[in-house]
Amino acid sequence: MRKMLAAVSRVLSGVSQKPASRVLVASRNFANDATFEIKKCDLHRLEEGPPVTTVLTREDGLRYYRMMQTVRRMELKADQLYKQKIIRGFCHLCDGQEACCVGLEAGINPTDHLITAYRAHGFTFTRGLSVREILAELTGRRGGCAKGKGGSMHMYAKNFYGGNGIVGAQVPLGAGIALACKYNGKDEVCLTLYGDGAANQGQIFEAYNMAALWKLPCIFICENNRYGMGTSVERAAASTDYYKRGDFIPGLRVDGMDVLCVREATRFAAAYCRSGKGPILMELQTYRYHGHSMSDPGVSYRTREEIQEVRSKSDPIMLLKDRMVNSNLASVEELKEIDVEVRKEIEDAAQFATADPEPPLEELGYHIYSSDPPFEVRGANQWIKFKSIS
Repeated sequence: MRKMLAAVSRVLSGVSQKPASRVLVASRNFANDATFEIKKCDLHRLEEGPPVTTVLTREDGLRYYRMMQTVRRMELKADQLYKQKIIRGFCHLCDGQEACCVGLEAGINPTDHLITAYRAHGFTFTRGLSVREILAELTGRRGGCAKGKGGSMHMYAKNFYGGNGIVGAQVPLGAGIALACKYNGKDEVCLTLYGDGAANQGQIFEAYNMAALWKLPCIFICENNRYGMGTSVERAAASTDYYKRGDFIPGLRVDGMDVLCVREATRFAAAYCRSGKGPILMELQTYRYHGHSMSDPGVSYRTREEIQEVRSKSDPIMLLKDRMVNSNLASVEELKEIDVEVRKEIEDAAQFATADPEPPLEELGYHIYSSDPPFEVRGANQWIKFKSIS
């Protein structure tokens, strides 16, 4: 009898230790999937575009929500570390644009390729790197994804080529990656991203021409967040229809604040490229909450009311959350649990990024080449020598 009572007591104590919210979530029956209407894309030189309805599974929805929330919290932590002068130099944050990086990744394969400009933290995460590696790179520590030498603008992962600091210069490189995909006979595509501020660069139009001539599997993607640094698109461009800029290249304009819209458009564009038809152009209409960089308060060329209106009506995380809750794909309590877990992950990563040591000076010349024997590199003057090790 005593053994039976002890066993019952252990079972009851085990139940009582579980948080009430977890018991509530576990006992609730959620839908496995739901169908949603999404905004129709504007088309250029295309007879039909992506679908206007899509199915979202509960599993995918929870994953997209966690990823977008992680990117949002990571960028807010980077803002805090920058203001504490732990992060130095250039730092461009992408909070507000989370649906772009998460939606694009959801529409391609891990074996596909992606290259972007300097607002790269979100893409670095969605391409597979951890928050620890990203924040440690921002703080210039050895545990960073580029060993603390790249910083905010120069992060890399498998099939992710940065993080490029020169405005528009990544676009010809993206065309080159697409050329490699075609040359090697692989069924892969390259997502080549740039902003509305870079869209007037001459080298972009040269890349368009070569990609169209050679029918390269390249998706040119303009992230239009309405402002190139502090200049609105209306003041910078004679035509703000960026999806038509390819002229002879088909294009589509996408709601970049809706992760499902971005996902479906990306799937459509990737299928177009894989079919051998050549390049395609996407314009993602999005919005950044921060200024252009950390040195820009972001309110001298736009009003606080404008920013608040976008936050209240078009926030990508809020839109996904409302869809999931209203369609019984998740509960408010479950999503709050994810928020708590994400905050803890970010705090742990920030602790690592501030405690990890900086790379020693003698490693300054390391990793110039990927697989070469060691050689000497001249320092700031000819008497200082560093060894370069691959």
